[in-house]
Amino acid sequence: MSDVGPSVDKEEETEMARHIKALITFRDGPITLAEYMSEVLTNPTAGYYINRDVFGTAGDFITSPEISQMFGEMVGIWAVSTWMQLGSPERVRIVEMGPGRGTLMADLLRGTAAFASFSSAVHVDMVEVSPALRSIQARTLACGEPAPADEQRAAGLSRLVPGRGVPVTWHRSLDAVPEDMPTLYIGHEFIDALPVHQFQKTERGWCERLVDVASPDSPLHLRLVLSPGPTPASRLLVPRRLKTLAPDIAESILELEICPQGMAVAEKLAQRIAKSRGAALLIDYGQDGPYGSSLLAIQKHKFTGLLEMPGTADISARVDFSALRAAVEGAGCGVAAYGPITQASFLMGLGMGARLDALLRGATPEQAEDLVRGFERLIGVPGMPGDGDAQGGRVGALQEDGMGISYKAMCLASPDLQQPPAPFDVLHGRESSTSDDDQ
Repeated sequence: MSDVGPSVDKEEETEMARHIKALITFRDGPITLAEYMSEVLTNPTAGYYINRDVFGTAGDFITSPEISQMFGEMVGIWAVSTWMQLGSPERVRIVEMGPGRGTLMADLLRGTAAFASFSSAVHVDMVEVSPALRSIQARTLACGEPAPADEQRAAGLSRLVPGRGVPVTWHRSLDAVPEDMPTLYIGHEFIDALPVHQFQKTERGWCERLVDVASPDSPLHLRLVLSPGPTPASRLLVPRRLKTLAPDIAESILELEICPQGMAVAEKLAQRIAKSRGAALLIDYGQDGPYGSSLLAIQKHKFTGLLEMPGTADISARVDFSALRAAVEGAGCGVAAYGPITQASFLMGLGMGARLDALLRGATPEQAEDLVRGFERLIGVPGMPGDGDAQGGRVGALQEDGMGISYKAMCLASPDLQQPPAPFDVLHGRESSTSDDDQ
């Protein structure tokens, strides 16, 4: 009788799986989760975001702007209100980081068209690494392709939005956006796509979770392993992050997830805002405190394994807003961080209830049903339709809270603003963290 066990059927080996295995072999050892996430999402040849449309009902997840036009319209109200607080400058940039299909920006521009002085002042800058998504964004804004096929000319080329005369320029990075006028930055479900490291406290110190090649008897091609001891990332990142937390919280943490790129973005936004004046609006799912392990993979609106079929599913992590605040404060340039407040409070504070009433007055029964459904999903009262799947944003109502609670909004603002931008001027400091997701 043979001692050999039954053979294991390996899952299909994707191009990205082969790439990751080759990278591990080249490094002669496992790679960090942050490296894995970066390669899977933005590798120039096989990255998840690079050559496909991943948004909408035909994609892997639906974001808030795709659910209802009212989301982009409310962000537009925030932009106009903040522009007025800045003294209604004759020129203002609106920079969207990770614009998806361009739906939010299209709704923002349409919704603010009645404010003629604002519309004539606006220059839009889209920060997008994906050529495929740049093309989709340009079509959504009805301003043609962002650039000829030659990738070397793809960034920095401007187009005009027809009928509005608003110039739109695409860039591959935030650093490429000029700092020559007051600027409003928008990052909706942007930070959650940035790579994270995961660490675990052991008797050997803070070790790091890594990605390695799986054993032959595993159905997967990759596996998670724990480093045998502290790594360069754990030595650098963990002490810095723990230092920003209350001593009792820092002492109790056994697992810690850190997004250094997210903190770097927050610091960079603070520096840019301090230099050119303006504000930033960051909306994402997360909490006002650290996570231990929050990475998720989503494919076709369903959750899947983090290491399954790499390159075919979106990967994201919940956002630790307290880390973003610490990065802004650490920049030392006087920029204030307000919030986070819940998405429901943000949208209702800007008048989305009144906007729904106005739209319903001229709507057909079918349109009214769609409007109410979209409103309810964005406000996210527990038990709303769509709860428990991935169809409302990357997370939907993953837990008992809906989108309106699980998603949060944070605002960074110039030191010269006399009060926080709306609706943070009313809500800042009033919302506790008691409803935050479990750490």
